[in-house]
Amino acid sequence: MCKRLFDIILSFIVLALTAIPILLIYILIKATSKGPALYWSDRVGRQNNIFKMPKFRSMRIDTPEVATHLLSNSKDYITPIGAFLRKTSLDELPQLISILKGDMSFVGPRPALYNQHDLIKLRTENLVHTLVPGVTGWAQINGRDEISIQEKVKYDSYYLKNQTLILDFKIIWATFFKVLKQEDVSH
Repeated sequence: MCKRLFDIILSFIVLALTAIPILLIYILIKATSKGPALYWSDRVGRQNNIFKMPKFRSMRIDTPEVATHLLSNSKDYITPIGAFLRKTSLDELPQLISILKGDMSFVGPRPALYNQHDLIKLRTENLVHTLVPGVTGWAQINGRDEISIQEKVKYDSYYLKNQTLILDFKIIWATFFKVLKQEDVSH
């Protein structure tokens, strides 16, 4: 209950602080590439339920629906401002909608794509699927795109067993600095 209240309050604060940048990003995406500014991705949420997660679109509309690291030529699909949005994690701002709806939290395991069967299976075996997924998490601050699925699940399991609001604050704080330094982003 306390975590949910924290998510709602922080979402409204972040929305208020980022309203103008969100509008500018929306306009830039529409001006530099075809298609909608938001991309709604089918993601695996708590108890392995599928939900629609919004992101600012950083890839062309003809990009295959797979994890970006599985594309052999992912740079060919990135929009003119997509690389910047990904490096700065600004593409994640629309996930505030998912937090307000309760599909996501600020902190938890990153929601898997619906077709990342190996990750979903491992998370289910380790009971990580019982957590509400997050915009950031213990795995993100310990390697993000640079670690294996097994390592991600190990970090997610650690979070499951040790989650507290203090740990959440630590993860949010560390995420802020990782984003500023643009660490552990491979695409």
